[in-house]
Formats: sequence, C-alpha cells, structure tokens
Amino acid sequence: MHRSRLYGLFIDTPAAEAAAASAFWSAALGTPAAADPDEEQFTMLAAAFPGLAVGVQSVDDAPRYHVDIETDDVVAETERLTGLGAIEVARWLDCHVLRAPGGHLLCVIPIHSDPTLFAAESAVWP
Repeated sequence: MHRSRLYGLFIDTPAAEAAAASAFWSAALGTPAAADPDEEQFTMLAAAFPGLAVGVQSVDDAPRYHVDIETDDVVAETERLTGLGAIEVARWLDCHVLRAPGGHLLCVIPIHSDPTLFAAESAVWP
C-alpha cells in the first residue's frame, strides 16, 4: 500500500526565456517568484495556488506544462500509473518521468510537501 497526491503544476520554458516567463507568471498570478536554491532550474511562484506547488522550470525543450505527483513509494506509484497506460520516458535523480495517454508529461517524485499536508490530501492505493 502507498499514498500519492498531486504536488505541483510546472510551466516548462526554454532556458533562454525562463527569466521572462518567471516575471510574467509572477505578475499574472500576483505572487512573488523565488529561485529554488536546491534546484536552480526551478523558479517557484509561492502561494499561486494553496496546497499546490506552482513554478517555472527552465528546460532544453519546447514550452509545455507538466504535473508532479508526489508519493511515499516512487516505484509503486510509477507502476500504478504505467498500469493505467502511462509510459516511462526518463529518470532524473529520484524522479520518474512519464508520458500519459494523450501525450502529457508528468513526474513521479518523492514527498516534497509538508508531511501534514501530504497525509491529509493523499490518496491511498493498494
């Protein structure tokens, strides 16, 4: 048995445009933008959506959106999602990158949110 929840929505932006995109989304959403000191490719938009991490991610690829699902068991959650039709396309550190039916990317990550929030909002899977 494991637990998971939607952790965040990320605005993937080509590296050359990431600073401008961060400034735009910060102003558009009325929330401060702050670089993540642990993962420099992320600029987080604090409090853009309560309980959900929102940020701009600098990528070496085309612009897109992706979601992160956090879990207390990355392998089990990845297997659950691939059983539903997702395809694993990459791994980065502890993150499993999947492509869902329809083509959208999602990442399965270890718990990043406050443990109390995770416990309150996560679903339990067999």
